[in-house]
Amino acid sequence: MKVLRVHLVGWTASFRYPIFITGYQPTLPVPPVSTIYGLISAAKGEYVTPLNTKVGYVMRSEAKGVDLETIYMLSTDNSAKSNVYKREFLLNPDLYLYLTNLSFKEIFKKPEYPLLLGRSSDLMMVEEVKEVDLMQKSGNKRVGGTVVPFEEEGIWGPLQALPMYFSNTIPREAIGIKPYYILEDFIEYDGDKFWYDDTLDWGVYLHG
Repeated sequence: MKVLRVHLVGWTASFRYPIFITGYQPTLPVPPVSTIYGLISAAKGEYVTPLNTKVGYVMRSEAKGVDLETIYMLSTDNSAKSNVYKREFLLNPDLYLYLTNLSFKEIFKKPEYPLLLGRSSDLMMVEEVKEVDLMQKSGNKRVGGTVVPFEEEGIWGPLQALPMYFSNTIPREAIGIKPYYILEDFIEYDGDKFWYDDTLDWGVYLHG
């Protein structure tokens, strides 16, 4: 199957756990699917959902750190009070996107808006955009650096409920919430739910 592969790199990334609202803010080790659709929407300058393209991705990072961040808490009388909390971040994120919609090739050559992986300071840069062939491969495959729906057999890892994407309404609505396996590290998988990128030697799970 021919897909569009987009390689992006950055200095930092941060993906907040939905269950943590205040206090210490840990980061997910890989982005949720909703973050990927948000990044594609920024590149296109238009709202992108699973109806527009299926997506797969593999992300790695070198280390994890903790930053101090200022937040402003709004009250009912429209006054604001500042506070400081600790927020984890990932160092040197390296992200490979796989899109089934080949027409999106041009949007990553000249994105409409900044490409972010988390906070407004978590900028990503496009290293390469190319069409590649994903294949079916029998036997074990390396899979990791992504999230996989809980219903898929042969996968294991920590579980977290995450949305597939968000609405473009105000307020935004989380759509398609379900449990996902969080695959920070690579594992060996023997099944047919992943496509295979033979040039990078890993499996790709397509969402959407």
